Amino acid sequence: MADGDVLVVGESLVDVVEHADGSRREHPGGSAANVAVALARLDRPVRLATALADDRYGAIVATYLGRDRVSLAVDPETIERTASARAVLDAEGAARYELDLEWVLTPVPAEPAPLAVHACSLAAVLAPGAEEVLATLRRLRGTALVTYDVNARPVLTGSGEELAAAVERVVALADLVKASDEDLLAVYPELSEDEAVARLLSLGPVAVVLTRGAAGATWHGSGRSVSVAAPTVEVVDTIGAGDTFSAALLDALWARGLVGPGAAERIAALPRRHRTKVLTHAVRAGALATTRPGADPPYRAEVGSPT
Repeated sequence: MADGDVLVVGESLVDVVEHADGSRREHPGGSAANVAVALARLDRPVRLATALADDRYGAIVATYLGRDRVSLAVDPETIERTASARAVLDAEGAARYELDLEWVLTPVPAEPAPLAVHACSLAAVLAPGAEEVLATLRRLRGTALVTYDVNARPVLTGSGEELAAAVERVVALADLVKASDEDLLAVYPELSEDEAVARLLSLGPVAVVLTRGAAGATWHGSGRSVSVAAPTVEVVDTIGAGDTFSAALLDALWARGLVGPGAAERIAALPRRHRTKVLTHAVRAGALATTRPGADPPYRAEVGSPT
């Protein structure tokens, strides 16, 4: 594979985690920041286009990114207050979010050209920064693999028709879309799961990868769908697990040469056994992320190489 990297575009924030026992901790995170860190920990070169402020939370996020040598693709200081998410955990470790986020993105330089670009969550649908995200995807589509994680947050974006319209603008620019079963319910509350997946595929991506937490994941695309189970682990919390899954999915696609120009066509033709291996790698990484508090993606030595 030619030299290049993954460009991740989206929000960074601090998760203020309130546990069921009443304790409280602050963890750096944000969907895009988590994906970027997870890729770096999997030894993939990565740049992040994000927004931060010159404040205490911004310093927490900057330390998080710098520890794993995530490069910044733009000057991130475009907002007055670094975003935060209050995550309230139930007894099983599942998180409910309340978000405080302003999203403005500096134009992303055209060079160096990445092999893949990943957009995710709020940044792809929340104005005014979403317009720059869309412009970046339009510019890079065809020369880079474009992936999109819906990662809906109805508390800020709403749900149903308005959210669906915003999500579909991004899906139409993506080669591969990742969504959870909860995302589909937020975006298409009136559709069955199969109908929602079919709707996403009709917009242009060659594959939709659906995650179901502890129940595993399914690859939908040309031919029969492929599903894998999730490993059984002791869950501490689920923060960052989906982001780690996205990073490991990209890692496995890169390992098979499924990035760069023409990636979509090669992914569409990927044999069933390789789709299974890609999903297995991503599910394993996502499960490992649930075994530690906050967004703390696993390293290559823990996950292993995609096979």
